[in-house]
Amino acid sequence: MLKPTGSWVAMPTPFKPDNSIDYDGFEVLIERQIKYGTSQLFVLGSCGETSLLTPEEKETIVKEIVKMTKGRIPVFFNASANTTEASVEFARFIEGEGGDGVIFTVPPYVLIPQGAAYEHLDICMGSVRIPCGIYNNPSRIGVFVEAKTISALSEKHPNFIVDKEAMPHVKQLIQVKRLCGDRIHVLCCDYPAYSIVIPTLAVGGNGTANIGGNIIPEEVALFSRPWDSVEAMERCRKLYFKYYPLLESLYELSNPIVVKAALRILGLPGGHLRRPYLDFAGPKYDDLERLMDELGVIEKYGRSK
Repeated sequence: MLKPTGSWVAMPTPFKPDNSIDYDGFEVLIERQIKYGTSQLFVLGSCGETSLLTPEEKETIVKEIVKMTKGRIPVFFNASANTTEASVEFARFIEGEGGDGVIFTVPPYVLIPQGAAYEHLDICMGSVRIPCGIYNNPSRIGVFVEAKTISALSEKHPNFIVDKEAMPHVKQLIQVKRLCGDRIHVLCCDYPAYSIVIPTLAVGGNGTANIGGNIIPEEVALFSRPWDSVEAMERCRKLYFKYYPLLESLYELSNPIVVKAALRILGLPGGHLRRPYLDFAGPKYDDLERLMDELGVIEKYGRSK
């Protein structure tokens, strides 16, 4: 069963000036990811402004992205919704349309206890046959899925194959790997305030679930490879340390505000945000552009290149 490894890029949703979905822009961004060695894509996550999309838009995005990517690069879609029933319904829709996998979260805002989180994820995972995983991000969801819960779910559901972690605790990474072993691939977010990319790979993690790959896809693909050799470890350190200031800048404000600004700087589609987000502008935007120039990102990845 497909298990994400290496660079798993969380895609933004490109919008036209009239706020409609820019599917031509989606195709440009996807082709770029394939060109530079990204292992798989994640669509309809927080970077994709999923909470600002209608159910009809989400379904159409699934249909169109599957057409663009099937057999070329694996794509997991976020199937999370505000209720267990709605999550199951959307996951089954994604499965029916040919999606490669689905990701579930605990519903936001409800702040359910651990037992209820288990029950929700148990029902969701049991509703589909395709690969599935969880996104463990209490900073956005409000609930921390504990390692023992992840382990219990992985023992029950063979199609539960990936844990996308956005946690500041290395202990969580160690516990998931210790309890789940190779049943679960662990990939961490590249949120620099947590700085868990190197610890994740060091404890036997399998890569990164990142937004940085939207801007520097080749470099992120290289530093996200599992540490199967000393050379891989050294390459990861070198690249991650070099581009850390850029990764840090991409989280200057809530994801995907700065990612979309960086896409604008590169002349790529996807730079327009839906309200209530406001476009990144002013001195901080100038600092971002300067940093991207100093690191050679504009020279390498600018649209004219």
